[in-house]
Amino acid sequence: MLDSVLGKLARQHDPNVLVGFDKADDAGVYLVAPNLALVQTVDFFTPIVDDPYTFGQIAATNSLSDVYAMGGKPVSALAMVCFPEKGDIEVLGQILQGGLNKMIEAGCTVIGGHSIRDPEIKFGYSITGTIDPKRVMANSGAKAGDCLVLTKALGTGVISTAIKNGKAAPEWIAAASESMTTLNKTAAEIALKYDVHAMTDITGFGFIGHARELALASNVSLEIKSREIRILPGALECIRAGFIPGGLKANREFAECVVEPNGGTSDELWTLLFDPQTAGGLLISASAGDCDKMVEELRAANLPAACVGRVLAGGKPLIRVI
Repeated sequence: MLDSVLGKLARQHDPNVLVGFDKADDAGVYLVAPNLALVQTVDFFTPIVDDPYTFGQIAATNSLSDVYAMGGKPVSALAMVCFPEKGDIEVLGQILQGGLNKMIEAGCTVIGGHSIRDPEIKFGYSITGTIDPKRVMANSGAKAGDCLVLTKALGTGVISTAIKNGKAAPEWIAAASESMTTLNKTAAEIALKYDVHAMTDITGFGFIGHARELALASNVSLEIKSREIRILPGALECIRAGFIPGGLKANREFAECVVEPNGGTSDELWTLLFDPQTAGGLLISASAGDCDKMVEELRAANLPAACVGRVLAGGKPLIRVI
């Protein structure tokens, strides 16, 4: 829906805009000096776990992710809070503390924010980062012959739905929370040591949705090795039990038409490819010769990275899952 609305807006012509919203990239990039550009992004959402401190951490991790996906360094943040007028102020304090601690970990300074009264809690940040304008990792740079590396496991959406229904096992919650509070800082720093052509993070549109954006922006096709994708504990069980978030259904309705399966992917895994992720991993398009070394270094940093596919010359289908 938002895509159709944005397509009708009048476009501003500013030569300093290096990355705008025209290619559905992760963040905007604006040139301020020959060797310096700003990366700007904003994200907020309702609680997806019960613990307020963990929710604050997840919201911060998710907000920071888009800057890392562009290859930038987050430097400042503005907090956005929606909180009930008669809500427990201690809960708000824990949310803000969780977010602040992740910002400190990222080296990103919270310099202010805005709050409003709202019956439903919402929390997130607007982030400003810096980047070398010659080293912007837009989603439009993938090249035929590249390998595709994914740095986190999938499954946070279906597990969060199970949590909301009171049906998630403690070990599922722990694994999903650990994933959602792991910054993409280390993954991005390692990736940028190699010959990387494009990056994006896997968030609300799910793995297939963000892979689609990368393929369309780069005018390439993708081949995905579904069996190589890491899966969070409990994710497939959640799908079998019917804990399917509305966002997954919407993602599937929107993007399934550009995907060709080979018949060897299970129904549960196929469904998981459309699962909306919170603070998901980076999808990296890099020279094939760097794939093994990159994955080895990412795993040495305790990240569940895997080579999950390759980039092909543009054609049909846009995405083939094998």
